[in-house]
Amino acid sequence: MRLVIASNNEYKVREIREILGEYFPSICSQHEAGLFLEVEEDGDTFRENAVKKAEQVLAAAKDFDAALADDSGLEVDALNGAPGVYSARFAGEGHDDEANNKKLLQDMHGLPNRRCRFVSAVALARRGRPTLCVTGECAGELLEELKGEGGFELPQNGKRNRPRTGKTFRNGGNEEKKSTKIKQSKARRDMINWDRQNTRESTAGGFARDEL
Repeated sequence: MRLVIASNNEYKVREIREILGEYFPSICSQHEAGLFLEVEEDGDTFRENAVKKAEQVLAAAKDFDAALADDSGLEVDALNGAPGVYSARFAGEGHDDEANNKKLLQDMHGLPNRRCRFVSAVALARRGRPTLCVTGECAGELLEELKGEGGFELPQNGKRNRPRTGKTFRNGGNEEKKSTKIKQSKARRDMINWDRQNTRESTAGGFARDEL
């Protein structure tokens, strides 16, 4: 089976290849597949955006069997779930990660409730079959200032303090970040465990390897 990833993010593509390489002999980014479309992420939820991207990319990728897409971001309790699906453009269109981070910290200034969660939805669109989508989250607390360097593609990472390790995402090493982002996320964990699933498709997101 041939899989196209609805992204050109090099880190994300490499990460997915490491996880799903044994299931898909051929895995390509959009550009590698000759696709240059931009799918508008106008959904109200991460799930809606992930499903839309996966299905539109698969429709354009005529030589591929499946398309994988994700949408993710930070939800902060004190901000009624914001920035949510607007995480990448929280400070407005054209702003970078630092601007988004700065706005988030400004909006949270003086607020005692720092609870938040990183939410990720992963959708797999399959040729002639229903689209699968699973969602997972990693909860933590928003720090009052940035600590560490690096991070993932999301603007708010580096501020979620992980209860189990006592570290921020920015302060964790690459393998630790990968473990938290993928293995603690139900969405990514389900993807990793395809071959060990014995259940049929369900709304809970479990599916067996032979259902691909």
